[in-house]
Amino acid sequence: MRRVEADPGVLLPVRGSGPPLRQVGWRIALALAVLVVTTLIVWLDADGYHDSADDRVSLLDAAYYATVTLSTTGYGDITPVSAGARLTNILVITPLRVLFLIILVGTTLEVLAERTRQQWRVRRWRTSVQQHAVIVGYGTKGRSAVQTLLGHGLAKESIVVVDPQRRVVEQAALDGLAGVVGDATRTDTLLRAELPRATRVVVAPERDDTAVLVTLTVRQLNQRATVVAAVREDENAPLLRQSGADVVVTSSSSAGRLLGMSMLSPDIGAVMEALLTQGRGLDVAERTVTDAEVGRSPRDCADLVVAVVRDGRLLDYYDPQAAALHPADRLITIRRARPAPSAASGR
Repeated sequence: MRRVEADPGVLLPVRGSGPPLRQVGWRIALALAVLVVTTLIVWLDADGYHDSADDRVSLLDAAYYATVTLSTTGYGDITPVSAGARLTNILVITPLRVLFLIILVGTTLEVLAERTRQQWRVRRWRTSVQQHAVIVGYGTKGRSAVQTLLGHGLAKESIVVVDPQRRVVEQAALDGLAGVVGDATRTDTLLRAELPRATRVVVAPERDDTAVLVTLTVRQLNQRATVVAAVREDENAPLLRQSGADVVVTSSSSAGRLLGMSMLSPDIGAVMEALLTQGRGLDVAERTVTDAEVGRSPRDCADLVVAVVRDGRLLDYYDPQAAALHPADRLITIRRARPAPSAASGR
């Protein structure tokens, strides 16, 4: 069993708390307020106190007495002598002293409490996360992949981001996602992301050679997950498939084809862009066949069917084998787009 203490490389979604500087400023202001209140209490009852230095208690003496009293230093040069002053010390100044000490040690206690809370959250996360999606690389491609997954109903709790840059993973945590800081080509990094229990993996680093090494490491840890990888150059796509990627997307050639189609027909380019952009105009989706559609033609379905997935094979809608739908078929359809939730939203 792996260790369960808080892993500094695992960042869970950020929960509501003020910025650290604001919290420290608030504590300082509260401590100063307690000091000022105590000073005024002593100064207003100055006749009830005795100063061994000059037999009178000024405002400065009152501030001095409040400071040494609240900090429990207590030199004894200024002392309460009247019954009222002593009663005030018992009923008012002593509680203020306790409050002042709580404020002083509050930061340390909060750090300890936060560390314990983080340990508990990481331990709970490790035991609960499964059948999740791991996104390797939270750059433009990785963020777009997350947006698409969220748009198709995947919960934020089911997405884990892996990136070598801590600031990037911190941004993912601010977006409500769990993240792991580290090199995804290393086994221990992917183990911290609980990759052996993942069902989907998106490999989207900045370099093609990194994508190959990550895919090899992923397949070493998980043979069942669907692995989708992105590369920049077409010549590296076969190598990624040999490394174990189920689907390889070539970003440069895909962008080039979209540019070419847009040049020949801006309308075609606009439609393709809408299909590729979650929540804009049209979406491509996969769904099961309904009971009413079994035995019927894909053309008879309510939405536009472009392909049929049967026994692991992809059949175009015009393929004779797809003329009648089977109960176990899955349909690739084009449907009206639904608004895509933002990665930074709370939904």
